[in-house]
Amino acid sequence: MKKLVILGAGTAGTMMLNKLYNVLDSKEWSFTIVDKDETHYYQPGFLFIPFGIYSRRDVIKPKRDFFPSGVEIILCEIEKIEPENNRVILKNNKVLHYDYLIIATGSRVDASEIEGMQDKLWYKNIFEFYTVDGACALGNFFKHWDGGKLVIHITEMPIKCPVAPLEFAFLSDWYFTEKGIRDKVDINFVTPLPGAFTKPRASAILGDFLENKNIKLVTDFNIARVDNDEKKIVSWDGTEVPFDVLVTIPTNKGDEAIARSGLGDELNFIPTDKHTLLAQGYDNIFVIGDATNLPSSKAGSVAHFQSDVLFENFLDVIEGRKPKAKFDGHANCFIESGFGKGILIDFNYDTEPLPGKFPLPGIGPFSLLEETKMNHYGKVMFRWMYWNFLLKGVELPIESHMTMAGKRL
Repeated sequence: MKKLVILGAGTAGTMMLNKLYNVLDSKEWSFTIVDKDETHYYQPGFLFIPFGIYSRRDVIKPKRDFFPSGVEIILCEIEKIEPENNRVILKNNKVLHYDYLIIATGSRVDASEIEGMQDKLWYKNIFEFYTVDGACALGNFFKHWDGGKLVIHITEMPIKCPVAPLEFAFLSDWYFTEKGIRDKVDINFVTPLPGAFTKPRASAILGDFLENKNIKLVTDFNIARVDNDEKKIVSWDGTEVPFDVLVTIPTNKGDEAIARSGLGDELNFIPTDKHTLLAQGYDNIFVIGDATNLPSSKAGSVAHFQSDVLFENFLDVIEGRKPKAKFDGHANCFIESGFGKGILIDFNYDTEPLPGKFPLPGIGPFSLLEETKMNHYGKVMFRWMYWNFLLKGVELPIESHMTMAGKRL
């Protein structure tokens, strides 16, 4: 019997388990999925918790609810992957042998990378919203905050969902306007990038949104340390940005087990073929989602598009063929812009976000690079789609490869 082991039961790992379980003969294959946590988190929902739109219970469900029967589920941390021996060693010393391995160990924030970030102001005046605990702590703070200088800060790229910090800035503008204290809140968006976003055309448009909402943009800021006593962040070139409350996106890193296995780069992301999704140097290890080092966004939509490609290539490989499907870096992101409106961008490795209609050319119903109420509804609807279709590996009516249909050059 052939053994498939999947490391990580987040979005990407769960999707791949369901997709492959439905087509591989259970008499010929055994399925094992490993994760240290039994709770599944709807990470896009973390963004809404600080503003009272979602609560903790809106973003969590048991992972077992999304696993097919007949799968071996192991709740344990991974100690080390030994690809030369085709095995995985767990923290409890259990050894898992595999014929094929899918690594979907995701990414995590590591605030300890920056001097002073986790010092005495951590979760008092310094917060992150990339974990459910951080988002909830920030929500409790905002309930009683009566204004001051709010600094939204990105430590370094890459990060999960690159548009999330911008969404946080836009929602902050809306939230404090609704509270009637927007004139008392000075919002600053501080980034190591030369603009508001990673893609130049979208960066210019999103930068205009920041300006129109009276949000100050500080670019090319490479943080060196956080000064807790004087409440300021300091860059390597000496630039200082003071704050009353700092909402930071710490360094994003891959799982520590990747480092212990010697499989990752300096941030523990795994070198991966950008098209086939095979781990570089291996013909029986695939990598998907945030665990890769691909030059694509670390986002749920990307994991979804990757899953279609990995599915096809996995079937090719186990049948002795070269993988033919090619991932093109497709990303599709709804951006909450506040006041019940949103923006949509659709792009890949080679093509920047462009204006137009999505997914039906000329019809939509969603508009690309435009702020509309329908785009906001798309963001809201996605949570239901996520729980009921995406995680279960159900085919969605959106092509995994980006299409130029409906886009205007």
